[in-house]
Amino acid sequence: MRIPNRILATAMLGVVLGGSPPAEAALSFAGPGGGGSGDYTVSSSPGVVIPDNNPSGVAYPINFGASGLTVGNITVSLNLSGGYNGDIYAYLSHGSQISTLLNGPSPGLSGSSMNITFVEGTGSPVPTTSSANLSGNYTAYTDLATFNNTDPNGNWTLFFADLSPGDTSTLNSFSVDITAVPEPVNMALAGFGGLSLMLFLLRRK
Repeated sequence: MRIPNRILATAMLGVVLGGSPPAEAALSFAGPGGGGSGDYTVSSSPGVVIPDNNPSGVAYPINFGASGLTVGNITVSLNLSGGYNGDIYAYLSHGSQISTLLNGPSPGLSGSSMNITFVEGTGSPVPTTSSANLSGNYTAYTDLATFNNTDPNGNWTLFFADLSPGDTSTLNSFSVDITAVPEPVNMALAGFGGLSLMLFLLRRK
């Protein structure tokens, strides 16, 4: 029986937080100068073999270091090869929010490579039965929009685990892109400031 996505994600998050810190070096989002709104991206090409049949997996801590922003949109791109696509479980987390990206183990998913991008929306998640190598855009099992309108500042985690014995998969590369926008209160203050300046100028005429 398949464990519900959020329960499994929470349990796996507990494995990472309850165990030793991940060996992978912490990464940081790079964004617009001055910490303003716009696209913040992190990418890496680790070429790491995901431990076979091991729930401890591989975790990448990623720091978002700008304040006064909220999440507007997120995409996540993954490139994996070797092993079985259906063995892989993956999630992206920030604070109490978790998005399940890959929901393995899925015995019917027997391809040996993925070059995919997860986007927000109501499209198709990665299939649970396919012998093909996977490419293109998919939606996460838990929509990435779960992060929308939240504060992105602080630590994020991108996690991978191989949950079934057999051949091993290599994580060739990944990227996470966050489109950040000003917090509503900041936008309101900016609008109020602009209105005040306009009134001041009108009074001086």
